Amino acid sequence: MGEALSQSPESEVEETVGRLFDAMRAGDGAAAAELFRPDAPLQSVSSEGGEWVVQTRSADSFVEAIGSARDEVWDERIWDLEVRVDDGLATAWMRYAFYLDDAFSHCGVNAFQLVRAASGWQILQVTDTRRVDDCGEPA
Repeated sequence: MGEALSQSPESEVEETVGRLFDAMRAGDGAAAAELFRPDAPLQSVSSEGGEWVVQTRSADSFVEAIGSARDEVWDERIWDLEVRVDDGLATAWMRYAFYLDDAFSHCGVNAFQLVRAASGWQILQVTDTRRVDDCGEPA
């Protein structure tokens, strides 16, 4: 019997990232919750009046927002995904543009930190930048 083909750690991390954005589009808070470590923070870095501001929220509040009833689809489109893995730690860096249905909202960069767990890769933290221009989104 042949052994099952296993994915590279980089591919596993890419799959975890993709599952989060699939859960966002589907409005599936339960699916999103499975991907985060307990107490994982989400941080957004933005420029306000020439000052850099960091806003922090819990993954729990983010997951709750994903699962809340809403009329529009949260569609985060990513590109230029780069994954680095060292043993049980991974970093996934990507550009993104966020849409409510087909209406552009904002763009920036996501930087995910993930840790390997028995169940697969889990999101340890997410930090993003946010702006409304100079997105560099591919055509």
